[in-house]
Amino acid sequence: MKQITFLAATILFASQLLMAQGSKEEQLVKKGWNFGALPTITFDTDLGFQYGALVNLYNYGDGSRYPNYNHSLYFEVSHFTKGSGIYRFYYDSDQLIKGLQTSMDLSYLPDQAYDFYGFNGYDSKYNAGWVDDEDPAYVSRMFYKYQRKLFRWKVDLQGKLSGDKLRWIAGLNFLNFDISSVDIEKLNKGKEGDDLLPEADGLFEKYQEWNVISPEEADGGFVPTFKAGLVFDTRDNKPNPMKGVWTEAVIEAAPEILGSESSFSKLSLTHRQYFTLIPEDLSFVYRLNYQTTLGGEVPFYYQSQVITSILKGASSEGLGGAKTMRGIMRNRIVGDGYFLGNAEMRWKFKRFQFINNNFYLGLNAFVDFGMVTKKIEALDQLKPISSIPQPLYFNWDSEKLHTSYGLGFRIAMNENFIISLDYGLAANEQDGKSGFYMGLNYLF
Repeated sequence: MKQITFLAATILFASQLLMAQGSKEEQLVKKGWNFGALPTITFDTDLGFQYGALVNLYNYGDGSRYPNYNHSLYFEVSHFTKGSGIYRFYYDSDQLIKGLQTSMDLSYLPDQAYDFYGFNGYDSKYNAGWVDDEDPAYVSRMFYKYQRKLFRWKVDLQGKLSGDKLRWIAGLNFLNFDISSVDIEKLNKGKEGDDLLPEADGLFEKYQEWNVISPEEADGGFVPTFKAGLVFDTRDNKPNPMKGVWTEAVIEAAPEILGSESSFSKLSLTHRQYFTLIPEDLSFVYRLNYQTTLGGEVPFYYQSQVITSILKGASSEGLGGAKTMRGIMRNRIVGDGYFLGNAEMRWKFKRFQFINNNFYLGLNAFVDFGMVTKKIEALDQLKPISSIPQPLYFNWDSEKLHTSYGLGFRIAMNENFIISLDYGLAANEQDGKSGFYMGLNYLF
C-alpha cells in the first residue's frame, strides 16, 4: 500500500498549524454543529487507486457539555478502481433516547483481496517467498488472499445500572459474508508482462481441498448475533482518556433459527486502564482482551471478528492489523479463542487554536502482543496426512506470543475528531515485516 501522497499532505498540514500558532490559549467552547473531513488517496499494485473521503459531523448543542457531544454522524465512501471499498454510515448519541447510549453502523465492505493466513497462529506457516514476485519460490501475490464482500448492520445500546459508571450492554449485529476465490481476471485488467497475476491455487483453495473449510462455508453466509453484557466505565474523556478504567464483559450468540449456518456463542472480556503521568499531556494506557468460543461451531469466516461494545473504525477484526496488532499482518492470528494486549505512552506535545477550533498534536509509542489460546480443531485433522507437504504449510504446536511495536502521530480537533498515523514493526518474520496505518481515533 502506497500512501505517501496523503502522508506528506498530513505532515505539511501539521507543520502549517505549528507555524500558524504560538502559545497555548484557553480552549474555545464549541456549540452547534462542527465537522472534520479527510480525503482518501492511496494506491495498491493489485487493487488499484483508492479515492474517496470521510466526514464526521458533531453536534455540541449549547456547548454546556463540551467536549462531549450530543450527536455524532460519520460518513465514509472510498473505492479502489478494481472493486474494493468502504461504504459506511455510523451514528452515536446519548441524547437520541434519553438514558441510553445509542450506536448504529451500516456498512458495505467489499474486499477483492482479504487476508487469509490459515488458523492457529504460528501452527500455520507463512512463506514470504510465495508472494514475492522477485523470489524464485514465487507462486502468486494472491496466495494468502480470498475475495470477501461484507454487509453489516449493527445496533448497540447501553443503559445505566448503578449511577453513571456501571451499565448494561445489549446489541444486534447482522452480517452477510459473500466469499469466493480472488478474481484474478479482474485484477489482471490493464496489466502485462511480469505484473500479471498467475492462475494458481492459494491457501483458501488448499483449505477447501483438504476439507478444513467445508463446501457449506466456502461461499460465506449470513450471521445474525445478539449480545448482552456489563460495562464499568470511569473514563474522564472518551476519545483519549487521561485517567479511569473501561472494563466490559460481553456474551455474543448466533442462533441457527434466524438463518445462521450454525449456532454458536462467544465470550469477550476486555479491560482498559488509563494513568496520568503529566496532567493533560502525558499518559500510560493499556488494554487486555480475552475472547473465546463457549459452544457451537463458528464458521471460519467469522473467526476473525473481534467483539466490542463500540466500533472504533470501519472494521473490528484480527488479530493483526490496524485495530489489534499494528505491524503484524491482518488476520495472521486466528483461532477459536485468543488473548490480546496493547500498551501505549501517549503525549500531547502541542495545543493551540486554528480556524476557530481547538487542536492538539500527539505522539504515541506502543507495544502490541497476542496469541491463540484455543485452537481451531479442524486444522489438527491434517497432521497425519502424508500427501500434504507438511513442512511447507505447518509448524505444528509452535504457537506462542506474537509481538509488535512502533510509533504513532495524532492530529486532534476539538478533542473528538482525531487523525491517526501508526507505523508498527513485527518482532517475528512469520508475522510479516511492518505496517503503516492511517485513519481516525486512538486504538482504545
